[in-house]
Amino acid sequence: MRKQRDLIISTASDHAQHAQIQPDALIQAGFDAQAESFEPAEQTVELRAFTVTPALHGQRLDKLLAQLIPEFSRNYLRQLIESGAVQLQGSLVTKPAQAVRAGQAGAIELRATPQSQAFRPEPMPIETVYRDAHLMVIDKPAGLVVHPAPGHWSGTLLNGLLAADAQAAALPRAGIVHRLDRDTSGLMVVARTRSAMDALVARIAARQVTRQYVALAHRAWQGALVRQVDAPIGRDPRQRLRMAVVDLQRHPGKPARTHIELIEGNEDVCLVRCTLETGRTHQIRVHMASIGHPLIGDTLYGGNSGPGGLARQALHAYRLAFVHPVSGEPLQFHCALPADLRRVIQAQGLNYN
Repeated sequence: MRKQRDLIISTASDHAQHAQIQPDALIQAGFDAQAESFEPAEQTVELRAFTVTPALHGQRLDKLLAQLIPEFSRNYLRQLIESGAVQLQGSLVTKPAQAVRAGQAGAIELRATPQSQAFRPEPMPIETVYRDAHLMVIDKPAGLVVHPAPGHWSGTLLNGLLAADAQAAALPRAGIVHRLDRDTSGLMVVARTRSAMDALVARIAARQVTRQYVALAHRAWQGALVRQVDAPIGRDPRQRLRMAVVDLQRHPGKPARTHIELIEGNEDVCLVRCTLETGRTHQIRVHMASIGHPLIGDTLYGGNSGPGGLARQALHAYRLAFVHPVSGEPLQFHCALPADLRRVIQAQGLNYN
């Protein structure tokens, strides 16, 4: 017999705007979360009830559930449907493509996976540069993943924000509006209210947020001291774990523009300032490699550790500027280079301050 208990809900879930979803109970059942197979085991599952609103009429069942329950992947929700974990109007439904109708009531048994448990508070030190009621600016260290993803379902900045700020639990992605790569250090702005989050996302999309980086790259700089790289970026068709400059006539991708200025250099390396005009995945790393200057430490895009033995790409988000989304006050923040980058720059005989 199933034993019902009080339900503990993940506070980081961002439910669809037009959906109505109400939890019923926490139920004991057998499930092997590691193998994602339905074998007998002591595993807590959650029963969630939902009602299909007119705005969601006609959608596929798996697509509907993916909107209602964003902490689970759509692929895993399909597995749950096919396993008999979903009911509509009191009857089992096992076809993910089945269309739902407005007014239908349903329920799904959610078995925990590492992905579904990713949105949990985890105390960690977060260096805060600025904080008010609406937003904060942080200095992210290299090595910290920003958002849960395969291979990193815990120990991320999102987990730290949920532990550090009670307001983060009420926001999608705990208020994260843009990201830095795991091994890129520097400044990030994080929203603390929904209105601030929406405004910051809109301003980033409108290129009204200035994000500048310092990067140390291989080879002596040649040509103009200021260079604009305007080259679309997409998934590398030959190596899917990388991004690449692509021909949009042949491969999917998005326009990408980076403004690059030489700060200092020698016969082996160049220290540059990069300003993003768009924000594509790995944009600076890809653009620098595409013009023959892969970043020191960036082995994914052709760089190596260089003198000083840097264990990550030599990229630091040192300046962030935007207009406050509520007060309208212009804000500008700088942060110093971390010790590992300073050490490598000094080893090259450069004197960046």
